Amino acid sequence: MENSIDKKTQINFWYVIIALVGILFVQSQYEKYSKVEPIPYSRFQALLEQGAIVEIAVTHDYIYGKFRGAGSDEGKDFVTTRVEPELADKLDRHNVTYTGVIPSTWFHDLLSWILPTAIFIAIWMYAIRRMGGGMSGGLMSIGKSRAKVFVEKEIKVTFADVAGVDEAKDELIEIVNFLKDTEGYSRLGGRSPKGILLIGPPGTGKTLLARAVAGEAGVPFFSISGSEFVEMFVGVGAARVRDLFEQVRQVAPAIIFIDELDSLGRARGAYGIGGHDEKEQTLNQLLAELDGFDPKSGVVLLAATNRPEILDPALLRAGRFDRQVLVDRPDKIGREQILAVHLKKVKLDLDVNPEQVAALTPGFTGADLANLINEATLLATRRRATSVTMDDFNNAIERIIAGLEKRNRLLNPKERRVVAFHELGHAMVALSLPGTDEVHKISIIPRGVSALGYTIQRPTEDRFLMTRTELEHKMAILMGGRAAERVVFDEISTGAADDLARATDIARAMVLRYGMSESLGNVTYDRERATFLEPGMPISQSRDYSEQTAREVDVSVRKLIDQAFEHAIAILQMNRELLDRTADELLKTETLNQPQIAILKRAILNESTPPIESIDLNSLRLLQK
Repeated sequence: MENSIDKKTQINFWYVIIALVGILFVQSQYEKYSKVEPIPYSRFQALLEQGAIVEIAVTHDYIYGKFRGAGSDEGKDFVTTRVEPELADKLDRHNVTYTGVIPSTWFHDLLSWILPTAIFIAIWMYAIRRMGGGMSGGLMSIGKSRAKVFVEKEIKVTFADVAGVDEAKDELIEIVNFLKDTEGYSRLGGRSPKGILLIGPPGTGKTLLARAVAGEAGVPFFSISGSEFVEMFVGVGAARVRDLFEQVRQVAPAIIFIDELDSLGRARGAYGIGGHDEKEQTLNQLLAELDGFDPKSGVVLLAATNRPEILDPALLRAGRFDRQVLVDRPDKIGREQILAVHLKKVKLDLDVNPEQVAALTPGFTGADLANLINEATLLATRRRATSVTMDDFNNAIERIIAGLEKRNRLLNPKERRVVAFHELGHAMVALSLPGTDEVHKISIIPRGVSALGYTIQRPTEDRFLMTRTELEHKMAILMGGRAAERVVFDEISTGAADDLARATDIARAMVLRYGMSESLGNVTYDRERATFLEPGMPISQSRDYSEQTAREVDVSVRKLIDQAFEHAIAILQMNRELLDRTADELLKTETLNQPQIAILKRAILNESTPPIESIDLNSLRLLQK
């Protein structure tokens, strides 16, 4: 709609220019062929000698006059162009018919004022449009809505293109039915929800779901980002909200989709020091519009955000955003469905199993899976293959998780040996403990920014709960790299920095949030932040406990880390010979894949692995010294 308005404005502007040129041209032609008869100057002199001219009017270039003669010329006007007197005398002596000619300058005169005017108009339009935000209008349209309008024929996305979010689709089917049959759906007095808020992590398909609703319903779709409402001038955002809803009411039934609602609907009074009148006025206007339109008119507001915790409570109450639909990361079945949608256009080898790819990608969103397929396709294209194989998918997963391989980064022999034992420490502890994620690959090839080696573990199923024992095993695996360095080299390096941070996060969460510390009891001292932008362990909030409790928290966290470290040391010491042999093999091949890891696991399981309760911590400390 906005683009059509701009085109109409441009067409009208050119209409004015063409009409103006046409008028000037007609005027010049009219003057040229008017009733005034042009005569040669030589005839004018002859008529003057004969006394056939009754009166004249002299200008710089022309002589206007009226005939005195009889007959058809009586009383007629004439015009002639002046000629220099000296030249006229010479021509008269030789009986030459002559006349003066003044070159036509109407086109030059036209350009002399039209061209500068057009240049100034072009400069004005360019400058004002830039001030007003590009193609969305000039300074006079600063309060106009910048929503991109898609008519029903332009939206090709349907629910068949959205996979892995079946629960969210079920919630939105009702909206589609209402938009298709507004009167029939409200025959019992019911109404459609005024607003539906899609919440979830980035990349899970919130925007795609909104477009699918519009595509299924076949109604106009107004799409805009929340940040486009806010400007530096107070009142501009509120004017844009009013203009948007006014446009939608004219074409109802229709859908309004506001992406990144948190940039517009942040809680009032949460800005800290300084005034934020523009944002608050914009939010107030949105609240008023949500209260003002009749849901039976067929106007539905969809919005998406990944920060619902900062939205204004007045925006989330019933009657405004009636429903909150969670669009979460897909589970294994959901990932299979998403892969099925994206793999339709990819030439796959017979060994590619979408179910296996889904099992290898826990935590991946729809956007991550689409990127994975593209990376695998590019890897296959790079090696000039005719189809994409399972190895391409495995390499693409490693590239996404660990980063790009850096085979040109040369490590000295001592560092390569440390990295080899470090990575084997992680792997052997993981293979020794029950209930841990499966080890898929061990490599000492540097990847990414700082990874000198890596051990890839992949869960065999999606997990939503973890026991204390499983968390302790996870910490022991993380400490396995440093434990291997202590056992083999009797020294530690900086390579375990990330492992220590992750293990400490787990231990602190066990103590502060999960109540898994015997000394502190079943009490939580920290609360999880409901955010989709901070995956993993939550950031600690302000402390609301005593100094004595804080000291006990630190002691408990350190105790858990020490137990995990010494558990890892015990496992590696019992498998020391196997550790040395496998490290030598890893230094030769640089990579251990699943067949070699399966052999390593069978060799480890032949040895007895001590449980953490049976470890004598004091004797282990003496051994370390």
